[in-house]
Amino acid sequence: MKRTSILAAAAALLFALGPTHAAEGFAPYGTAATDMHEYQTINAVFDVNYEDPAKLNILYNFVKNTSKQLNGKMVVVTHGPELRVFAKENYEKYQPVVDKMAELAEQGVEFRMCNNAMRAAGFSAEDMHGFITVVPAGFPEIASLQSQGYAYVNPLPLSVKDVRYLEHPELKQQ
Repeated sequence: MKRTSILAAAAALLFALGPTHAAEGFAPYGTAATDMHEYQTINAVFDVNYEDPAKLNILYNFVKNTSKQLNGKMVVVTHGPELRVFAKENYEKYQPVVDKMAELAEQGVEFRMCNNAMRAAGFSAEDMHGFITVVPAGFPEIASLQSQGYAYVNPLPLSVKDVRYLEHPELKQQ
């Protein structure tokens, strides 16, 4: 009974100190190393195919952070449902995200759109904003850029914001 009380008091103390202190007290594998090195200049192509246009907000951060670190040319190839965001007729609906993409374009990021996907969605090149370049096809465009030395990036639109506080029951011990 006394041992149970001591364990309960220790657990309460660790809980009161928060996750940082609890982690400091239990580190069977040590602490992560830090290697904040610089990267050589690398050109990158982002393969973008998002069902939810709001995910382009996450893409904005991916491209911005990647271009800052790699200092190379950045190309976004869009070939999915998100392409409707870039249609001039939808500007009012998607203005905040379009303005972010235009900002990236002003900073040198190229936006290329798959002609096949655009036409399948019922649009033409004349329907798109001026910072878009329509190319014959999305996947061949990506392959072509890779053959020119561009690194392939598939920026899945998953945010890590507040992930520290998410519960994942499938990871708990059984």
